[in-house]
Amino acid sequence: MKALALLPLFGCLIMSNEAKVFSRCELAYKLQEAGMDGYEGYSLANWICMAFFESGFNTAAEDDNADGSTDYGIFQINSRVWCNNHRSPTENLCYMPCTDLLSSDITDDIICAKRIVKDPKGMDAWEDWTMHCKGRDLSEWVDGCDL
Repeated sequence: MKALALLPLFGCLIMSNEAKVFSRCELAYKLQEAGMDGYEGYSLANWICMAFFESGFNTAAEDDNADGSTDYGIFQINSRVWCNNHRSPTENLCYMPCTDLLSSDITDDIICAKRIVKDPKGMDAWEDWTMHCKGRDLSEWVDGCDL
C-alpha cells in the first residue's frame, strides 16, 4: 500500500527529468560550464540567442520539417543529418538517437552542437541564428547573468 502512495511522487520525479525550459541566465551558466563561450569563435551570447529563437530554451521542442525530417531539443538539431529518429533517412553524424536531445540533461545536445559548428557552415547551420542573431550586438543575452 505504501508503494502505491509513492507512485505519484516517483512519476513526478521521472517527468521532471524528461524536459525543461531553461531561463536565459540558467542556460548561459550551463553553456559556459560546458566551454561554449568562445567555442569555434562564437560567444556565449550567440549560443543563447540561437537557442532562444530555435526552441525558446525548451529541451522538449520538436519541429517537423517539409522534407520529412524533424528538429529536436534546445538547439533544434535535425534528424536528417545529426541524429537518428528511426523514421526518416539520416547520416546520424552525432551518433545518437534524436530522443536523447529531448531531456533536461543537455550534455548530449551540447556535444552535438559542438560537432555541428565545426562544419564549414558554423552557426549558419541554424537558420534562426542567421536571421535573428548574426552580426548583431548580442550582449543583452548575457547581461545580468552571474557568470
